Amino acid sequence: MNTSRERVLAALSHREPDRVPVDLGAMDSTGITAIAYNRLKKHLGLAAGHTRIFDPYQQVVKVEESVYRHIPGDVRPLMPEPDRWKPVLLADGSAAEVPERWNPETQPDGSQVIRDAAGAIRSRMPAGGYYFEFVNPPLQHLEEPAGLDEHRALIENFDWPGFCDGGFEAMAGRAEALERQGQYAVMGNFAVHFFAAGQLLRGFEQFLVDLAINPEMVHGLLGRLADAYLERFERFHAALAGRVQVVNVNDDLGSQEGLLLSPALYRKLVRPYQERLYRRIRECGYHLFLHTDGSVYDLIPDFIEMGVDILNPVQFTCRNMELEKLKREFGRDLTFWGGGIDTQNVLPRATPAQVREAVKRSLALLAPGGGFVFNQVHNIQPDVPPENILAMYEAVREFGG
Repeated sequence: MNTSRERVLAALSHREPDRVPVDLGAMDSTGITAIAYNRLKKHLGLAAGHTRIFDPYQQVVKVEESVYRHIPGDVRPLMPEPDRWKPVLLADGSAAEVPERWNPETQPDGSQVIRDAAGAIRSRMPAGGYYFEFVNPPLQHLEEPAGLDEHRALIENFDWPGFCDGGFEAMAGRAEALERQGQYAVMGNFAVHFFAAGQLLRGFEQFLVDLAINPEMVHGLLGRLADAYLERFERFHAALAGRVQVVNVNDDLGSQEGLLLSPALYRKLVRPYQERLYRRIRECGYHLFLHTDGSVYDLIPDFIEMGVDILNPVQFTCRNMELEKLKREFGRDLTFWGGGIDTQNVLPRATPAQVREAVKRSLALLAPGGGFVFNQVHNIQPDVPPENILAMYEAVREFGG
C-alpha cells in the first residue's frame, strides 16, 4: 500500500501505483465551488466545519479533512491564505466564509463589484451570478510600452491575492505541518500567468491586437512580468524547498475549437517568457504543473520542451484533445492531471450510472503505465448534484486499482 505521496510520485514517474491517485482542490482549477461543496457536505451529513472560499473570483473552497475522509484525496494545497475570515451567504442561501479583506459592493442592479485602491471597479459579479469577472483592464489605455513604468507596483504584484495575509514565510509554516504528516503530496500554488495576464491587464481584445501589431508592448509587459515572477519564485523556493513536490503555473491558451493565438505568435512572443520561469522551476527539482484550458494540442510539444511534465485540465471535449491521441502521443512525457470526466455536460447532467461509465472509460484510457492523476475537467460547478460527485469517486475506487 502506497502513501498518498508515494502514489502521486509513482504516477509522475510513469509507474502504476496501487491505485490511481486523486486530486480534489490542490489548486484553483481542480477544486469544487462553494454551493456544490455545501450540498455535498449536507448529503454526507457533515454539519460542522467551515466552507472557506480561498478563491472568491471562482468561488472555490478549501476542502476540509472531514470531506477527504469520504472521498479520496492524495494531494494537499499550499497557497496564500488570509489570517481572518468573515461569514457570507451564497446565492442559494447557504453559509460560507471569505477572506476578511474581500469587500464586494452591491450595486443598485443587484450586481457586486470589487474596486482597486484608487476606487476603480476591476471585477464584477452580475445579479444572480456565481463568479466575479475582471472588467476595466487597468493598462488598456497605454499606447507605448514606456508607459508601463508608471505601473510598476501593479505589474510586480500581479497574480498575488491582495486579500491574503503574510507571504511565503506563512506558507512555510503550513508546509512544515504538512511535512510532519508525511503522507500527502503537496502542490505549491505559484499560479502565475503570461498570456492570460496580458489579457487581464490590457483587455482581451486589446492584447490580441498587441500580439498582431504592437509586439513592443507585448515584450515590455511580459518581460516585466517574467522579471517579477522570477524574483517571486526565488523567495518561494527559499521558503518551501524540500516541502513541495509540485508547483503549478497557469495560462489559458485555448478555446473549444483551437488556440487563442497562432503557434507562430505564441513561439515568438509568449513562449520565451514562460520558458524563463518554467526552466528555473524545473532546475529547482519541482514537478511543473501547467493549467491551460481548451484545445492546446498544437502547443503540447512546446510545453514539454520547456519542462512542463504535468498538463491540466485535459479538456478532452475540445477539438484535437481526444484522450486516446494524447496518451498515445504524449503519455511518455506528460502526466495528465485531469481528463477524468467532462464537467460541462456529463458531471452536472448525467445520471450516477452514466457518470460511473464515463469515469471507467477515462481510467481505461489514461491510467495504464502511470502518468495519470484523476481529476475532473476543471472545478466542480454549482449545478453538480452530490450524487454525481460521489458516483465519480466510487467509480475511481472501483476501476482505478
